Amino acid sequence: MLIREKLEEIEKTTLSPYACLSVNTKGRKKQEEECVIRPVFQRDRDRILHSKSFRRLRDKTQVFLIPQGDHYRTRLTHTLEVSQNARTIARALRLNEDLVEAIALGHDLGHTPFGHAGERALNRVCPIGFVHSDQSLRVVDVLEKDYKGLNLTFEVRDGIVNHQTEGKPGTLEGKIVRLSDKIAYMHHDMDDAIRAGILKDDTVPDHIGRVAGYKTADRLDYFVQDIITESSGQNDIRMSPPAAKAMHDLREWMFESVYRNPIAKSQESKAESLIESLYHYYFTQPDRLPEEYRLLMAKTNDPLEQICCDFISSMTDRYAINLYTELFVPASWLVK
Repeated sequence: MLIREKLEEIEKTTLSPYACLSVNTKGRKKQEEECVIRPVFQRDRDRILHSKSFRRLRDKTQVFLIPQGDHYRTRLTHTLEVSQNARTIARALRLNEDLVEAIALGHDLGHTPFGHAGERALNRVCPIGFVHSDQSLRVVDVLEKDYKGLNLTFEVRDGIVNHQTEGKPGTLEGKIVRLSDKIAYMHHDMDDAIRAGILKDDTVPDHIGRVAGYKTADRLDYFVQDIITESSGQNDIRMSPPAAKAMHDLREWMFESVYRNPIAKSQESKAESLIESLYHYYFTQPDRLPEEYRLLMAKTNDPLEQICCDFISSMTDRYAINLYTELFVPASWLVK
């Protein structure tokens, strides 16, 4: 028996009856020979981990643009924290950790530079719109591996495209990642806000603290434990009504205190203007696009609007700033 087959047998005997087993995958768009060692979801996880788009996440903004310090979260560290939360929940519920990890590691691959500011700018300026979860799916389906795509399984692709609040993942593992994403960003963004001096400490309003705890670590434990308790033995991933309300109220408070804070958002208008300028530049001068993107447009027959979004959303913060400087700032103005 192959190692992969032994691991698949272990899944059958140890995982919950509600888990998505590797042998029950709906498959890939293109059939391919199975790996001798790894089940399909572990293989998908590895493909994402070794992708160029995953490596670029380390230089993409989470919340704070160009922070002064080495300890602020980036899109990469956010992704790793989502994965950790999701795996904790999946293990406790005896669901498929490989599937959870693959979805978590891939969920933000299509995110723009400058976080949601970049996403808003592209969505505003591009007639066909831009949503980072859709772009993440395009990254793994089309853009990675020299435009051959990663050929991931249906279940991983479903979890990636449905990870946002309005999404409806088709697996329990996808539902875990969807909740883990919110848990991660609300808690680590608060930590970064304290580091930035926007919040004095991690104490939250009484109506939240009385339910979920007044400190970040306490709230994180509370939400994770609540999901595990409420979902145990169920063919669903759910939260208790008090926890769900506390999560909603905490998110609203974070928007009021951090995400719309003028200090945290002081540079966002500049970032949005930069993204819009780059989009207009390449849309009106498509011959200036890198050759690989012009070849992609010829190969796929995708509209120029999509190709411009592909190029710009792939950029790191640093690359976008350097490119903007090269295109729009006269050399004589540059500080030597």
